[in-house]
Formats: sequence, structure tokens, C-alpha cells
Amino acid sequence: VFKIKAVQLAGKLLPAFNTPTGIPWAMVNLKSGVGRNWGWASAGSSILAEFGTLHMEFVHLSYLTGDPVYYNKVMHIRKLLQKMDRPNGLYPNYLNPRTGRWGQHHTSVGGLGDSFYEYLLKAWLMSDKMDTEARKMYDDAIEAIEKHLIRKSNGGLTFIGEWKNGHLERKMGHLTCFAGGMFALGADGSRDDKAGHYLQLGAEIAHTCHESYDRTTLKLGPEAFKFDGGIEAVAVRQNEKYYILRPEVIETYWYMWRFTHDPKYRQWGWEAAQAIDKYCRVSGGFSGVKDVYSSSPTYDDVQQSFFLAETLKYLYLLFSNDDLLPLDNWVFNTEAHPLPVLHLANTTLSGNPAYR
Repeated sequence: VFKIKAVQLAGKLLPAFNTPTGIPWAMVNLKSGVGRNWGWASAGSSILAEFGTLHMEFVHLSYLTGDPVYYNKVMHIRKLLQKMDRPNGLYPNYLNPRTGRWGQHHTSVGGLGDSFYEYLLKAWLMSDKMDTEARKMYDDAIEAIEKHLIRKSNGGLTFIGEWKNGHLERKMGHLTCFAGGMFALGADGSRDDKAGHYLQLGAEIAHTCHESYDRTTLKLGPEAFKFDGGIEAVAVRQNEKYYILRPEVIETYWYMWRFTHDPKYRQWGWEAAQAIDKYCRVSGGFSGVKDVYSSSPTYDDVQQSFFLAETLKYLYLLFSNDDLLPLDNWVFNTEAHPLPVLHLANTTLSGNPAYR
């Protein structure tokens, strides 16, 4: 029944790919099949994190059904991106699906970009490390990220900035904090035997993101935090001081725990769990809060879906044994839904999909 429903839903989504480039629209009318993009997204562009975060689900659906149409759609996106010129080796967040040209040159490992990079790595992992093209794209991307976006603050905190209008903005979003876990997950199999380097980088990002929590009144992290002058890992603007039950920091704690078993990650996760329970629990569930620096926070009255799918799941896994969902057998999609590593003996997912 779930397979049938998945096929029905995917069928409703396929018309979104009917663009001159094959880069899908952000939205599609399920009845008419007409697609469109967000009005605010750089002159009608599609968004990197949206069209770049379909790979795992579509490849898995082709595996389940034996129908290569889903696989072909996402491979086409990858081939197109591979051929394009990239400023400084970075992928801008906006791509026009009509012209095939980049929109404004804004690059981020946080919102608008984040899960595209995650899925390059996870495509390789999900393929039982056979999809070497995905691994190469990932390695190239994180080398560019490290060169152009990752910096150390005056106080010694490693952070990932955003490239905007030709300069680096010294600000990191809560969403970007997932990258600590990504670097750790990608350490094994990295180029030039740099596994130790990437594990260390993951640990430094985890530390910075923990500081963003620790420097608030509620011990919950803000939506974005700056590294300007004397200001470090702290939100400055009122509209960046909120916490909406986001999982990314805890996700990184979990990956770092799996790969290092350093007890501080469980300690940090427990701090976050206690803070969520203390300040976000309401009679009907859990709510986001509008200001993590206020000792009397106000609620936003929303329990986001990712709170159950990710935040609580990663906390649960952080305190579970490694044999629960071992990373050799399972790859988590960007919403923490586990998909199996496909041990496809005698089959290929690149070229001729001879599915079993």
C-alpha cells in the first residue's frame, strides 16, 4: 500500500520536471501539473537545496519499482550541474530552470543550499560506495567550501559563513550546523587520506554550534549567529533570536558521538533535551520560542513536523547503542528517515539500470 501511494505521489510530482532544462519547479499543482517558482527566489529561479535534495528518494523509488524514470530525472539534474561553471568552485543557491543559468551568486551551506551537499555524500553511501561520481562532486564541493566559506573567529571558533555579492558574510545559521555531522560522515573515504582532518572539522563545528546554545539564556540555539568584531556565536537581530525546535545541532552531536564516542556529545545533547523540555513543552505538545535570550520567552504556538521526525529521533539515537540503525546499513535522508544501503550485487545504478 505504501509503495502504491509513493508511486502515485511521484507521478503527481513528475510534471514539475517539464522545464526547458529539466531542473524542476519548486511547486507543482497536483491537479493541473502546472509548475511555478517562488516569487522571491532570484528572478524565477529554482533553489539548489530543493532540486538537489531528491536523489535518495527518487533512486530508492526506482529500486523499489524497477522503473528508471525517477532515477533518470535526478541523474539529469546531477549531469547538468556537473557541466556548469561554478564561481570559485561553489554552487550558487539559485538556478533558472528556463535558461539554465545561475541566479544571484549567493552560496550557503545553510538554508537554500544545505541538503544538496548532504545528498552528494549520501548518494555515494546509499549506493554502497559505488557511485563514485557523487563522491567526487562532494569532495570538490567541500574543498571549495573549506577554502572560501570556513573561517576561524578571533575567539578561535570555526564557523561556516555565507558568500553574498562577492564577499563573505560572517554569519552562520542554525541550519548550517548539520554540516558538522556531514563532515564526520564523509571523513571515511575522503581524498588524500584526510579522514582525521574532516573528523576534526566536524568536532570544531559541533563546538561552535554548542557555544551558540550555551551563550543564550535558555540554552537553546538561535536561528542565526554572527562572528563580527567582539560578537561571537550570538544572534544580533531580533528576527534571528528564535528557536523553532530545530534538529541540526543535535544531528551533529549524534554523528560525532557515533564516530568518536566522546561523552561530551551526550552531555551536550542532554543539555538541549532538558532545555527543550523546560522551555518548549506546552499542554498540547512542544512549541518554538521567539527569543532564546529572554528569561520569559513567548511561544510561537507551532510544533514543526521535523521536531518528531528529527529532533527527538536524533536525541533518542544519541542515547542508544550503535547497533540501532548502524550507519553501515542505513543512510538518513535530510528529514532523518532511514533508507537502506543498496547492496546491488551485479547491478548498476549508473547507465543501465538493471534493477532487481
